Amino acid sequence: MSQATMSGLVNGVDVERLGQTVQAVQQHPSLGASQFRAVNRWVSGGHNRSTIKGFYGAGQEDVTRTKPFVLDADEPQVLLGKDQAPNPAEFVIHALAACLTTSLVYHAAARGIQIESVESKLEGDLDLQGFLGLSDHVRPGYQQIRASFTIKSNATAAELEKLMKFSPIYDTLANPVPVSIQINKG
Repeated sequence: MSQATMSGLVNGVDVERLGQTVQAVQQHPSLGASQFRAVNRWVSGGHNRSTIKGFYGAGQEDVTRTKPFVLDADEPQVLLGKDQAPNPAEFVIHALAACLTTSLVYHAAARGIQIESVESKLEGDLDLQGFLGLSDHVRPGYQQIRASFTIKSNATAAELEKLMKFSPIYDTLANPVPVSIQINKG
């Protein structure tokens, strides 16, 4: 991330601190390594709950969070849930929207690009035949996700789209990521 030599807030981002972070990671690349964690417990049916508190970043375990974030997931009634929370597929598109927006705003701020407003609408196509194991030709996950952004800025659409491509969640979804599953019998 290149940054303009500025101070103050751009798009609500402290660009001086952002520049210091960029320089620190440039000088000590190991500071860029992060690990995020969630602990999930099944409640009932499709309802489960994740607790998120600790993470590793900037070369150390973070101790600034005093309270955990608690996120519930459930399924809509048509998918046999009680509709008490978004379902996991909805969390994925929320994560993508949030990360694309954050990446855009941070990278724009680093370049001195003013953003007045950002609104996005995401849609994801998922076929239950894959999840239900009814077809070997239909994947269980999203077949496609579409994101449409309305952005007020003096930058061009091409410039703005390029900045969004730095999104870690976009990259995670657009490129295969190894996922390992370990089962411990309790």
